[in-house]
Amino acid sequence: MSLVIVRGACPRLSAPMPTGDGLLARLAVAGPVLIDAFARICALAREHGNGVMEISARGSLQVRGLTPHSAPLFAETVAALDIDLCESVPVIASPLPGDPAALIDADATAAALRHAVAERALALAPKVSVVIDDGSALHLDDLTADIRLRAAETASGATMHIALAGDASSATPLGMVAEDAAIDVAVQLLSAIAVLGPGARAADLLRAGGIGGIRDGLGARVAPAAALPARKAVAAIGLHRLKDSTCALGLGLAFGHADANTLIALADIARAKGAAWARPAPRRALLVGPLTATEASAVRQVAARLGFIVEANDSRRRIVACPGSPSCASGLIPARAIAAELARHLPATVPLVHVSGCAKGCAHPAAAPLNIVGTARGCGIVRDGTAREAPEALVATDDLAAAFASLTSRREAINA
Repeated sequence: MSLVIVRGACPRLSAPMPTGDGLLARLAVAGPVLIDAFARICALAREHGNGVMEISARGSLQVRGLTPHSAPLFAETVAALDIDLCESVPVIASPLPGDPAALIDADATAAALRHAVAERALALAPKVSVVIDDGSALHLDDLTADIRLRAAETASGATMHIALAGDASSATPLGMVAEDAAIDVAVQLLSAIAVLGPGARAADLLRAGGIGGIRDGLGARVAPAAALPARKAVAAIGLHRLKDSTCALGLGLAFGHADANTLIALADIARAKGAAWARPAPRRALLVGPLTATEASAVRQVAARLGFIVEANDSRRRIVACPGSPSCASGLIPARAIAAELARHLPATVPLVHVSGCAKGCAHPAAAPLNIVGTARGCGIVRDGTAREAPEALVATDDLAAAFASLTSRREAINA
């Protein structure tokens, strides 16, 4: 397999991205991965990279520490595993296979859409993406996308709500479309985006044609509709019932990363207890199944000992951290090491802390109640803003724990 090294774009299996610890390859998994194949990917990450693996906020599997020599070997061997990957337009589907609350088969719809886009060879910007939400409790409302398709229940059965450019709360609602027409409508929208140029996004389409013009172009297939009601956030961490009376167990990777050996150990115990598949999921989670409730409990206990997050209220889930130094060439502080220490002292009243190796804020571009940002002069403190803003104070890394305690206690007092 030929290797293309990308800079400033989304890395893929065949197009890794240079970072501080080598090349990073991203596998956007398009469905459940057989547990043996998942363990094999982990072994390959150890063999060809540095063994550090990540699950991104959008549910992609990432392998770090590859080299120009090892990356093609890694890609070729992974390709031989015949895993369904999104190597072109990312189409992110609801992550829980066999969810009894699902209104549609999101994986099948996503596969059909990827096939239709590939047939047309659309030239789209690297970050253009589509979300396909099956309407179940484990929803994708907080993921941003250019096109959002969400199944909704109506008197005549399931239909699809379409919105453009944003997450569930910020995207512009387009309307409702029958399930059997949703793929054609999505392809037409992607084609219209492609016509605007190689860097265009759905927001550009809205500016160019307006919501009325876009609806006119789609015709009677799309009935105008308002935004669907917001849904309560549901963590992937925990036990999820499946259609056949079995369960899937959701686990979290602390700050989105784990060692390949640890993941292999998890796969081994899950396989021994009957699990047939594993699936990376949004919000840096990993689902394994199917399992009986008893088997899931046993896997959960081992996972906790291995360092995985097994409780939805684990304080580590309220800290977002990029790799930082030395893994990222831009990192000025060891973000994940700092995050691990801060998690031990994080009050329940602080909803989110963002630890960023530099001012780019890649791990959490949005505003956060508290940001710890790497600078050339130490850790910058930004409250109620983004990592890109000028810090209100600078703290030496060695003094950060005391400063953090003061900041969080002050916030607790304000919120009291």
